[in-house]
Amino acid sequence: MKPILSSLTCVALALGVLSGCANMSETEKGTAKGAGIGAGVGAVVGALVGGSKGAVTGAALGGVAGAVGGNVWSQRMQDQKAAMEKATAGTGVAVSQTQDNRLKLDIPSDVSFDTGRSAIKPNFVPILNHFAASLNQNPVTTVTIIGHTDNTGSDAINNPLSVQRANATRDYLVSQGVATQRIATDGRGSREPVADNSTQAGRDKNRRVEIYVAEQTAAR
Repeated sequence: MKPILSSLTCVALALGVLSGCANMSETEKGTAKGAGIGAGVGAVVGALVGGSKGAVTGAALGGVAGAVGGNVWSQRMQDQKAAMEKATAGTGVAVSQTQDNRLKLDIPSDVSFDTGRSAIKPNFVPILNHFAASLNQNPVTTVTIIGHTDNTGSDAINNPLSVQRANATRDYLVSQGVATQRIATDGRGSREPVADNSTQAGRDKNRRVEIYVAEQTAAR
């Protein structure tokens, strides 16, 4: 058991150091974390099979495999994030990287849809044009679009309205050449507010569309 514990201790320390490297890009962080995790798994397997020497060999091989597999936030995704940040600057659209390494666009109501409507507003069109272009340049990604409403009205109105907003966004992207099968849609009605529905400002924030972009595992 000592080789296993020693190897895991080293890996844990390495991950701790890597997590503190503030100057790393997201791609480098993903690679580093993957390498650490892969090394840990390799060390355990190697130790079980070949003792301390096996642990060292397993850690090395696992680290290499993990470095490749852990790079789930690729340079393509980083480039797409940068492009969308540039395209949406000053519009109120929030562009971010999620905990599970997806690109997220949070589209507020003043950009996307009028109250009670699912027709895309003119301000939303150039953003979707840029987004569609970036998707067409990165065809290995998949897209999930989720529509939301505030709590004004009943669920019987809000639930289908949120789906209609997501579908309208999808349909526009498809009209710009993005393959339909790459896009999934969903509507959450008023069930997932991000602000206080008792105020106008809060309701404005809750009427929104969230778009998530993920890179397929097979493409890594």
